[in-house]
Amino acid sequence: MTLDFNKLNGLVPAVIQDATTGKVLMLGFMNVAALEKTQQTGRVTFFSRTKQRLWTKGEESGNFLNVVSIADDCDHDSLLIKVNPVGPVCHTGNDTCWNETNSCDGLSFLKYLQDFIDRRKAEMPEGSYTTKLFESGVRKIAQKVGEEAVETVIGAMANDDDNFIYEGADLLYHLIVLLTYKGFRLEDLAKELQRRHK
Repeated sequence: MTLDFNKLNGLVPAVIQDATTGKVLMLGFMNVAALEKTQQTGRVTFFSRTKQRLWTKGEESGNFLNVVSIADDCDHDSLLIKVNPVGPVCHTGNDTCWNETNSCDGLSFLKYLQDFIDRRKAEMPEGSYTTKLFESGVRKIAQKVGEEAVETVIGAMANDDDNFIYEGADLLYHLIVLLTYKGFRLEDLAKELQRRHK
């Protein structure tokens, strides 16, 4: 990534976005040193125009911004940094600097879960249930999807709403694992549903 720091006298704007919710959290400015420190530490560091020094977000409050990804724009003069925030972002105590609530709705969490399961497949950490499923192969994963589907139906037929939701969540999790094993994502199912909806 080659950035043009000359347009704003050595600074580039950095838009900070929650990687899970997609909510824009704040805007800050970085110089070369701030970007390098951000990349080295994995925590967002800005150049404070007020203090005229590097400033790591959360250095006093503990509300760090843990970096997920950094991308420059088409003109190479601004950044989009996706983060996992620790606590509220604004110095006022609000979730965002625009006084918006930053919460993960259920659908946003499904994307997060899909990404998490993708990482599990790539890393295959020992002791992980998801790793164990991937190691067991398509037949075993498909069998688990079938078992969870039956248990979901039983919960629905018994009018046991708590069990129905619990087993439905198990079904969805195992379906995401099966999709991932086969090289697909939840988005592929969404695209198929969207195609049918037309």
